[in-house]
Amino acid sequence: MSTTTELLKGAAELFPDEVVTQAHVRHLDLPQGAGTFALITLDNGLDHTKPTTFGPQSLANLDAAVDQVEKEAAAGDIVGVGITGKPFIFAVGADLKGVELLKKHDDALAIGKGGHDVFKRLSGLAVPTFAYYNGAAMGGGVEVGLHCTYRTVSKALPAFSLPEVFLGLVPGWGGCVLLPNLIGADRAVSVVIENSLNQNKQLKGKQVFELGIADALFEGADFLEQSLIWTASVLKGDTTVERAEIDRGAAWDEAVARGKAVADGKVHGAAPAAYRALDIIAAAKNGDLQQGFDAEDQALADLIMGGELRSGIYAFNLVQKRAKRPAGAPDKKLARPVTKVGVVGAGLMASQLALLFARRLEVPVVLTDIDQARVDKGVEYVHGEIDKLLLKGRVNQDKANRLKGLVSGHLDKATAFGDADFIIEAVFEEMGVKQKVFAELEAVVPAHAILATNTSSLSVTEMASKLKNPERVVGFHFFNPVAILPLLEIVRAQKTDDASLATAFSVAKSLKKTAVLTKDAPAFVVNRILTRFMGEIQNVIDEGTPVDVAEKAIEPLGLPMSPLVLLELVGPAIGLHVSETLHGAFPDRFTVSPNLAAVVKAGKRGFYVYDSGKPELDPEVAALLVQGDSVLTEEQVRDRVLDAVAQEIGLMLDEGVVAEAQDIDLCLITGAGWPFHLGGITPYLDRAGVSERVTGKKFLAPGVASIPA
Repeated sequence: MSTTTELLKGAAELFPDEVVTQAHVRHLDLPQGAGTFALITLDNGLDHTKPTTFGPQSLANLDAAVDQVEKEAAAGDIVGVGITGKPFIFAVGADLKGVELLKKHDDALAIGKGGHDVFKRLSGLAVPTFAYYNGAAMGGGVEVGLHCTYRTVSKALPAFSLPEVFLGLVPGWGGCVLLPNLIGADRAVSVVIENSLNQNKQLKGKQVFELGIADALFEGADFLEQSLIWTASVLKGDTTVERAEIDRGAAWDEAVARGKAVADGKVHGAAPAAYRALDIIAAAKNGDLQQGFDAEDQALADLIMGGELRSGIYAFNLVQKRAKRPAGAPDKKLARPVTKVGVVGAGLMASQLALLFARRLEVPVVLTDIDQARVDKGVEYVHGEIDKLLLKGRVNQDKANRLKGLVSGHLDKATAFGDADFIIEAVFEEMGVKQKVFAELEAVVPAHAILATNTSSLSVTEMASKLKNPERVVGFHFFNPVAILPLLEIVRAQKTDDASLATAFSVAKSLKKTAVLTKDAPAFVVNRILTRFMGEIQNVIDEGTPVDVAEKAIEPLGLPMSPLVLLELVGPAIGLHVSETLHGAFPDRFTVSPNLAAVVKAGKRGFYVYDSGKPELDPEVAALLVQGDSVLTEEQVRDRVLDAVAQEIGLMLDEGVVAEAQDIDLCLITGAGWPFHLGGITPYLDRAGVSERVTGKKFLAPGVASIPA
């Protein structure tokens, strides 16, 4: 038994529930009399909704297929070997479910070595090898192709990436070593580091070809046929593949430095994966592939046994699985059809909502406001955004015309909403105003219509309290920018009935949003946590800690932006309003910063100016600040902020604001852009010991976002 077979056999025993990928070998005669060719097809026997992955048994199956073609190549029975995937899927990498189960460093090392040992055999065959990227290719799916002599890619390929750094790993089966040696260090850094940290940005087939990863690009309809014709041409010598010479001088070092700057900007040194990948890319400059593969194995094993990867996989599972089955959602059969939508308000938020409803539901959407000028401006905004989509090629002319025709405005609510099924208000965030709007709506809308509020912090129960039918009122809280952030907090008020709630979840699904059910508690989930988080930052500044110290204290979390930059994005006035709402509800924990109030009163848009291109404290804001004499260190600030957040999360879970800690993390990832390497927040608090220090226990069970016990 070979070492590779032993490694894979041992790994397979640790992962009995693997969805196994077969590696089918078939032989065909190439066009133009080029000879007999062996084609390996990767297929797990399931349709495209269950992408092909590489677990230990799957790698063993590929290893056995290579055994067969290796003998045939040595005997001169075949002229080449190709590898491709099932319809729409090439392969999407290692099976993460198996990685989650690993408990020992040696077992993790075996996964890295096993993949390398199988894949690199493709480059050692006696005949040329070809990868045909016919569909989605990620991680190990990309890497198995990099070990081949040549690659073709389909124009229809929708997603191609090395997402490992995004999850807390490195491309560990050749990606860090082979890719820079194929396309140069700078392009490799873009794929491995920059795209990965940019929310796992995917490449299309044409981009894969333009980067030089693939040698030929063909239409999707007859992709394999054209790839085989091209293969025959290459094997006969009629087509010569030319690749650019790789610059192994200063350009390589500059690329690695650029990658480090990208990583610093995204994770601020808080997550190790990007830096481990860059170290391997830097060392790959010498062209020693085996040395690079060994470094990948070691990095892969170290990271698999680290907290960031476990948090990354946990976050991935939240977004890919839990988001599709919202905890606490009623039976979807109770949902009522929505054939027309009303939007109360025609400001920027309301107009963004109207655009989203029109694009996703493709039903009539009517806006109202207090005067015709506002209504017209709102409709014009939506039509203008549709025109932009047309210019970008996101919609064709017919679709643009149809979408514009769906969106209209009217001053009279009875005329606008008399036949609407779902009406959402996006008016001024004040209880009296919203109650008045709902009272007006109840008088004119159909008996079955859902009344939704986009409130960010006010009580939905109180908003519905004066209505005859409060059971049809539901919170429907979007996050700005509406088109980008996936989260939708769906709030069940005290009297909201199951049919209304089910309809809200059905609409959310049609809008392609991640819906999380939340209790009607002040500020719901994201704003409550962020306000407590921001409140402690503001408290330490008010008490005397310099602004830059308070800001830098949070950098080790690797958040997408600093607290005061986030405040600028939200808007100081909104931040102040939410803190006032929460202070009213929980005066012992939520404060209203006098300095923030002064900034808002002065009409400032934030704490910073950007005259130098970087954020610097605005001198006018600095003049407004009144601080005490209590100065904390960065570590003290960080401990205080994290303790406050852990306390608030513990209280929210005790109150039943959401079903589980997982829902809080899902909200922070999809509504506030918190990074995957944190897993939201609770895995980080558990790992750092904050949860137990503050609440006496961890938020998550062992193995949920950590190494299994």
